[in-house]
Formats: sequence, structure tokens, C-alpha cells
Amino acid sequence: MFGLFESGSDFSADDAARLRRIEHKLDLILTHLGIACAPGDGELPASASERADAGDKIGAIAAYRSATGAGLADAKRAVEAYAARA
Repeated sequence: MFGLFESGSDFSADDAARLRRIEHKLDLILTHLGIACAPGDGELPASASERADAGDKIGAIAAYRSATGAGLADAKRAVEAYAARA
């Protein structure tokens, strides 16, 4: 895992998915402890990121819309931007 941060290492899609899962777990812990933290730009709600990580683009868009109230076009852009970073 620490090899990810060494120069010259390749950051694979599996590594990106693992990092997103770790970040999600950390967010759950912070929420449980009552510590507020806002997601950064380009992050999806947990339900949407889980579906995107599983390759379910349509489900991720639907989950994003449900969690945020965004329109279809905005949700599609957000999910595609998230997937492009992976």
C-alpha cells in the first residue's frame, strides 16, 4: 500500500477503488463520532461511488440524483468525472 506513494509507482484502478473504500470508511467513522466533514470536489455520495466502483454507471447516476437532488445531466457529469479519475 505504501508503495503507492513512491515515485515511479503505477496507481492502478484497483488501487483507486481501494483508496475510495478507505475514504468511505473514514467518512463513516467521522460521521459516527459527530465530526463534520464536507466531501471535496469531484466526490460522490457513498451510495453513488459504490455503484460507480462496481461499474454500474446508471445505478450510480440514479443514486447521485437521489442523494443530491441533482438533475440527470449534472448527475451524469459528476459520475463520469468520478469514473475518469479512477
